[in-house]
Amino acid sequence: MLPKVIIVTAPSGAGKTTIVKHLLSQFPKLAFSVSATTRTPRLGEIDGIDYYFISVEEFNQRVLNKEFVEYEEVYHQTYYGTLMDEVKRLWKENLVVVFDVDVKGSITLKKNFGESALSLFIKPPSTQILDQRLRNRATDELSKIEERIAKAHYELEFEEYFDRTIINDNLSVALEEAVIAVQDFINKK
Repeated sequence: MLPKVIIVTAPSGAGKTTIVKHLLSQFPKLAFSVSATTRTPRLGEIDGIDYYFISVEEFNQRVLNKEFVEYEEVYHQTYYGTLMDEVKRLWKENLVVVFDVDVKGSITLKKNFGESALSLFIKPPSTQILDQRLRNRATDELSKIEERIAKAHYELEFEEYFDRTIINDNLSVALEEAVIAVQDFINKK
């Protein structure tokens, strides 16, 4: 059996990154898998910490070299992927790898890791609240926000593919539910 992994996904704006950061702070055995992306860094993001920021050409070359566990074109010409070297590096340190990835990438990871993976789907309380969260976040241009909202509505259709759904209506409750799910999974033989 492979070492354990935890896959956290959500439509953009549902709170997955907040939940992942909380889980990492609560469990010393968890380690974040830094994804590669072709998108431009947002203010404050650091290469190698938040993402590996690479060009589309380099990304495509790595795809050809079969260096990714999973990858997706999440938005037009904007790719995200999980590098196998990153996963192996963390496993060598006897850590449980945590993935913060898009919905399709999460489904691929779950297929690849099977029973060694816990997959959590973070769901907003409603699509109206999700829309408002994305608009309030103000990290993207309006056209990008509208693209994220449309994609989020589509991604909500995939909830059934995940081991657990956590509705992020009340953040403290959602954090507690995530901690319990991870604790149960880690302790399971």
